Amino acid sequence: MEFRKIFDTIPEQFDRYRPRYSRELFDFLIRYARIGKGKKVLEIGPGTGQATDPILETGCDYLGIELGEHLCAKMEEKYGRFANFHLVNGDFITHDFGAQRFDMIYSAATIQWIPEEVAFSKTFALLRPGGVLAMMLTKSDYKTPNEALYAEIQKLYDAYYRPQIPYTHGGFGYDRAAAWGFGDVEKYDFRGRREMDPDEYVSYCGTHCDHIVIPEPYKTPFFEGLRNAVAQNGGRIVFEDTYVLYLTRKPPDAAAAAGTAHAGRGL
Repeated sequence: MEFRKIFDTIPEQFDRYRPRYSRELFDFLIRYARIGKGKKVLEIGPGTGQATDPILETGCDYLGIELGEHLCAKMEEKYGRFANFHLVNGDFITHDFGAQRFDMIYSAATIQWIPEEVAFSKTFALLRPGGVLAMMLTKSDYKTPNEALYAEIQKLYDAYYRPQIPYTHGGFGYDRAAAWGFGDVEKYDFRGRREMDPDEYVSYCGTHCDHIVIPEPYKTPFFEGLRNAVAQNGGRIVFEDTYVLYLTRKPPDAAAAAGTAHAGRGL
Protein backbone atom coordinates (compact mmCIF):
# COMPACT_ATOMS: atom_id res chain seq x y z
CA MET A 1 0.00 0.00 0.00
CA GLU A 2 1.20 3.52 -0.79
CA PHE A 3 2.06 5.59 2.27
CA ARG A 4 -0.40 8.29 1.22
CA LYS A 5 -3.24 5.73 1.38
CA ILE A 6 -2.37 4.28 4.78
CA PHE A 7 -4.10 7.07 6.71
CA ASP A 8 -7.42 5.91 5.28
CA THR A 9 -7.19 2.77 7.44
CA ILE A 10 -7.53 4.77 10.71
CA PRO A 11 -10.08 7.57 10.10
CA GLU A 12 -11.34 7.87 13.69
CA GLN A 13 -7.89 7.78 15.27
CA PHE A 14 -6.59 10.18 12.63
CA ASP A 15 -9.40 12.64 13.34
CA ARG A 16 -8.85 12.60 17.08
CA TYR A 17 -5.08 12.71 17.37
CA ARG A 18 -3.57 14.49 14.36
CA PRO A 19 -2.37 18.01 15.23
CA ARG A 20 -4.34 21.09 14.25
CA TYR A 21 -2.81 24.43 13.30
CA SER A 22 -2.85 27.69 15.24
CA ARG A 23 -5.66 30.20 14.92
CA GLU A 24 -2.99 32.86 14.44
CA LEU A 25 -1.79 31.09 11.30
CA PHE A 26 -5.28 30.93 9.82
CA ASP A 27 -6.10 34.54 10.69
CA PHE A 28 -2.93 35.59 8.89
CA LEU A 29 -3.63 33.34 5.87
CA ILE A 30 -7.24 34.50 5.50
CA ARG A 31 -6.15 38.14 5.53
CA TYR A 32 -3.26 37.51 3.16
CA ALA A 33 -5.40 35.69 0.57
CA ARG A 34 -8.53 37.77 1.26
CA ILE A 35 -10.67 34.67 1.66
CA GLY A 36 -14.39 35.08 2.29
CA LYS A 37 -17.72 34.88 0.57
CA GLY A 38 -17.44 34.82 -3.19
CA LYS A 39 -13.95 33.28 -3.15
CA LYS A 40 -13.27 29.73 -4.35
CA VAL A 41 -10.85 27.65 -2.30
CA LEU A 42 -9.41 24.17 -2.92
CA GLU A 43 -7.88 22.10 -0.13
CA ILE A 44 -5.64 19.25 -1.23
CA GLY A 45 -5.95 16.19 1.02
CA PRO A 46 -7.97 17.54 3.95
CA GLY A 47 -7.82 14.23 5.82
CA THR A 48 -10.58 14.62 8.40
CA GLY A 49 -10.48 18.42 8.57
CA GLN A 50 -7.35 19.29 10.55
CA ALA A 51 -7.09 22.55 8.56
CA THR A 52 -10.64 22.90 7.27
CA ASP A 53 -12.78 24.66 9.87
CA PRO A 54 -11.24 28.17 9.80
CA ILE A 55 -11.38 28.32 5.99
CA LEU A 56 -14.89 26.91 5.73
CA GLU A 57 -16.10 29.36 8.38
CA THR A 58 -15.19 32.33 6.15
CA GLY A 59 -18.17 31.46 3.93
CA CYS A 60 -15.95 30.83 0.90
CA ASP A 61 -16.91 28.27 -1.73
CA TYR A 62 -14.85 25.37 -0.35
CA LEU A 63 -13.83 22.24 -2.27
CA GLY A 64 -11.71 19.48 -0.79
CA ILE A 65 -10.16 16.63 -2.76
CA GLU A 66 -9.35 13.63 -0.59
CA LEU A 67 -7.87 10.32 -1.72
CA GLY A 68 -9.11 8.23 1.20
CA GLU A 69 -12.63 6.79 1.02
CA HIS A 70 -13.00 6.51 4.80
CA LEU A 71 -11.47 9.91 5.42
CA CYS A 72 -14.01 11.35 2.98
CA ALA A 73 -16.84 9.70 4.89
CA LYS A 74 -15.60 11.35 8.08
CA MET A 75 -15.39 14.73 6.32
CA GLU A 76 -18.97 14.38 5.07
CA GLU A 77 -20.11 13.47 8.58
CA LYS A 78 -18.48 16.58 10.03
CA TYR A 79 -19.13 19.18 7.34
CA GLY A 80 -21.83 17.90 5.00
CA ARG A 81 -24.42 20.20 6.57
CA PHE A 82 -22.60 23.34 5.35
CA ALA A 83 -23.93 24.74 2.08
CA ASN A 84 -20.49 26.02 1.06
CA PHE A 85 -18.81 22.63 1.64
CA HIS A 86 -18.00 20.40 -1.34
CA LEU A 87 -15.85 17.28 -1.40
CA VAL A 88 -14.43 15.00 -4.08
CA ASN A 89 -13.16 11.51 -3.30
CA GLY A 90 -10.30 11.44 -5.79
CA ASP A 91 -6.61 11.79 -6.50
CA PHE A 92 -5.39 15.35 -7.06
CA ILE A 93 -2.71 14.01 -9.39
CA THR A 94 -5.21 12.57 -11.89
CA HIS A 95 -8.49 14.36 -11.16
CA ASP A 96 -9.93 16.54 -13.94
CA PHE A 97 -11.18 19.80 -12.43
CA GLY A 98 -12.60 20.94 -15.76
CA ALA A 99 -13.10 24.69 -15.96
CA GLN A 100 -12.91 25.24 -12.19
CA ARG A 101 -10.40 27.86 -11.06
CA PHE A 102 -9.58 28.92 -7.52
CA ASP A 103 -8.58 32.01 -5.58
CA MET A 104 -6.57 29.91 -3.14
CA ILE A 105 -5.26 26.35 -3.09
CA TYR A 106 -3.88 25.08 0.18
CA SER A 107 -2.37 21.98 1.68
CA ALA A 108 -1.75 20.98 5.30
CA ALA A 109 1.05 18.38 5.32
CA THR A 110 -0.27 16.88 2.08
CA ILE A 111 1.36 18.40 -0.97
CA GLN A 112 4.65 16.64 -0.19
CA TRP A 113 2.99 13.37 -1.27
CA ILE A 114 2.74 14.74 -4.82
CA PRO A 115 5.74 14.96 -7.17
CA GLU A 116 6.88 18.59 -7.29
CA GLU A 117 6.46 18.84 -11.04
CA VAL A 118 2.79 17.85 -10.79
CA ALA A 119 2.11 19.73 -7.57
CA PHE A 120 3.36 23.08 -8.80
CA SER A 121 2.35 22.90 -12.44
CA LYS A 122 -1.19 21.74 -11.66
CA THR A 123 -1.82 24.21 -8.83
CA PHE A 124 -0.48 26.98 -11.09
CA ALA A 125 -2.93 26.00 -13.83
CA LEU A 126 -5.87 25.77 -11.40
CA LEU A 127 -5.31 29.16 -9.75
CA ARG A 128 -6.81 32.36 -11.05
CA PRO A 129 -4.30 35.13 -11.83
CA GLY A 130 -3.15 36.54 -8.50
CA GLY A 131 -4.33 33.42 -6.67
CA VAL A 132 -2.50 32.10 -3.61
CA LEU A 133 -0.82 28.74 -3.05
CA ALA A 134 -0.48 28.03 0.69
CA MET A 135 1.46 25.05 2.06
CA MET A 136 1.69 24.31 5.77
CA LEU A 137 3.33 21.69 7.95
CA THR A 138 4.16 21.09 11.61
CA LYS A 139 7.64 20.70 13.09
CA SER A 140 7.64 19.37 16.64
CA ASP A 141 10.24 19.45 19.39
CA TYR A 142 9.81 17.15 22.38
CA LYS A 143 13.53 17.05 23.25
CA THR A 144 13.81 20.52 24.76
CA PRO A 145 10.93 20.11 27.27
CA ASN A 146 12.28 16.77 28.60
CA GLU A 147 15.68 15.54 27.41
CA ALA A 148 15.59 12.41 29.59
CA LEU A 149 12.30 11.30 28.04
CA TYR A 150 13.62 12.09 24.58
CA ALA A 151 16.65 9.87 25.20
CA GLU A 152 14.44 6.97 26.33
CA ILE A 153 12.27 7.28 23.25
CA GLN A 154 15.30 7.31 20.95
CA LYS A 155 16.45 4.01 22.45
CA LEU A 156 13.09 2.50 21.49
CA TYR A 157 13.45 3.76 17.93
CA ASP A 158 16.92 2.22 17.74
CA ALA A 159 15.59 -1.12 18.98
CA TYR A 160 12.21 -1.47 17.28
CA TYR A 161 11.71 1.03 14.45
CA ARG A 162 11.58 -1.36 11.48
CA PRO A 163 8.88 -0.13 9.05
CA GLN A 164 8.08 -2.52 6.21
CA ILE A 165 7.98 0.37 3.74
CA PRO A 166 10.78 2.97 3.79
CA TYR A 167 9.64 6.57 4.12
CA THR A 168 11.10 8.60 1.23
CA HIS A 169 8.89 11.70 1.11
CA GLY A 170 10.96 14.21 3.06
CA GLY A 171 12.52 16.20 0.25
CA PHE A 172 9.66 18.29 -1.15
CA GLY A 173 10.95 21.73 -2.21
CA TYR A 174 8.39 24.16 -0.86
CA ASP A 175 10.64 27.06 -1.83
CA ARG A 176 11.03 25.89 -5.45
CA ALA A 177 7.58 27.02 -6.67
CA ALA A 178 9.05 29.92 -8.65
CA ALA A 179 10.52 27.43 -11.13
CA TRP A 180 6.96 26.70 -12.27
CA GLY A 181 5.90 30.32 -12.72
CA PHE A 182 4.92 31.34 -9.18
CA GLY A 183 6.24 34.47 -7.50
CA ASP A 184 8.68 34.49 -4.61
CA VAL A 185 7.91 32.09 -1.77
CA GLU A 186 7.41 33.62 1.67
CA LYS A 187 7.85 31.59 4.86
CA TYR A 188 6.20 32.29 8.21
CA ASP A 189 6.46 30.46 11.54
CA PHE A 190 3.76 30.25 14.19
CA ARG A 191 4.04 28.61 17.61
CA GLY A 192 1.95 26.07 19.44
CA ARG A 193 2.13 23.58 22.28
CA ARG A 194 0.64 20.12 22.85
CA GLU A 195 0.69 17.97 25.97
CA MET A 196 -0.30 14.29 26.08
CA ASP A 197 -0.58 11.49 28.61
CA PRO A 198 0.94 8.04 27.81
CA ASP A 199 -2.15 6.65 26.07
CA GLU A 200 -2.71 9.79 24.04
CA TYR A 201 0.91 9.81 22.94
CA VAL A 202 0.77 6.18 21.78
CA SER A 203 -2.46 6.85 19.89
CA TYR A 204 -0.88 9.90 18.24
CA CYS A 205 2.21 7.91 17.23
CA GLY A 206 -0.14 5.33 15.76
CA THR A 207 -1.26 7.93 13.20
CA HIS A 208 2.22 8.23 11.63
CA CYS A 209 2.25 6.39 8.33
CA ASP A 210 5.70 4.87 8.88
CA HIS A 211 4.72 3.72 12.40
CA ILE A 212 1.55 2.00 11.17
CA VAL A 213 3.64 -0.30 8.96
CA ILE A 214 6.04 -1.49 11.67
CA PRO A 215 5.57 -5.29 11.68
CA GLU A 216 5.56 -7.70 14.57
CA PRO A 217 7.53 -8.71 16.57
CA TYR A 218 8.66 -5.06 16.72
CA LYS A 219 5.36 -3.17 16.79
CA THR A 220 3.95 -4.27 20.14
CA PRO A 221 7.10 -3.73 22.23
CA PHE A 222 7.71 -0.42 20.43
CA PHE A 223 4.33 1.06 21.33
CA GLU A 224 4.35 -0.46 24.81
CA GLY A 225 7.79 1.02 25.31
CA LEU A 226 6.58 4.47 24.25
CA ARG A 227 3.73 4.28 26.73
CA ASN A 228 6.03 3.19 29.57
CA ALA A 229 8.64 5.82 28.76
CA VAL A 230 6.12 8.64 29.13
CA ALA A 231 4.56 7.08 32.23
CA GLN A 232 7.96 6.80 33.92
CA ASN A 233 9.11 10.32 33.00
CA GLY A 234 6.47 12.51 34.58
CA GLY A 235 3.40 10.98 32.95
CA ARG A 236 3.22 13.69 30.27
CA ILE A 237 4.98 14.46 27.02
CA VAL A 238 5.13 18.05 25.76
CA PHE A 239 5.54 19.10 22.14
CA GLU A 240 6.72 22.59 21.33
CA ASP A 241 5.29 22.97 17.83
CA THR A 242 6.25 25.25 14.99
CA TYR A 243 3.57 25.62 12.32
CA VAL A 244 5.35 26.52 9.10
CA LEU A 245 3.43 28.36 6.39
CA TYR A 246 4.78 28.80 2.86
CA LEU A 247 2.97 31.30 0.65
CA THR A 248 3.31 32.20 -3.00
CA ARG A 249 1.11 33.71 -5.71
CA LYS A 250 0.35 33.11 -9.33
CA PRO A 251 1.31 36.46 -10.89
CA PRO A 252 -1.57 38.66 -12.10
CA ASP A 253 -0.04 38.49 -15.57
CA ALA A 254 -0.33 34.70 -15.65
CA ALA A 255 0.32 34.29 -19.37
CA ALA A 256 3.65 36.08 -19.14
CA ALA A 257 4.61 34.15 -16.01
CA ALA A 258 3.75 30.81 -17.55
CA GLY A 259 6.16 31.55 -20.37
CA THR A 260 9.04 31.67 -17.89
CA ALA A 261 8.18 28.34 -16.29
CA HIS A 262 9.69 25.03 -17.31
CA ALA A 263 8.96 24.64 -20.99
CA GLY A 264 6.92 21.65 -22.02
CA ARG A 265 5.88 20.62 -18.51
CA GLY A 266 2.21 19.78 -18.40
CA LEU A 267 -0.31 18.62 -15.82
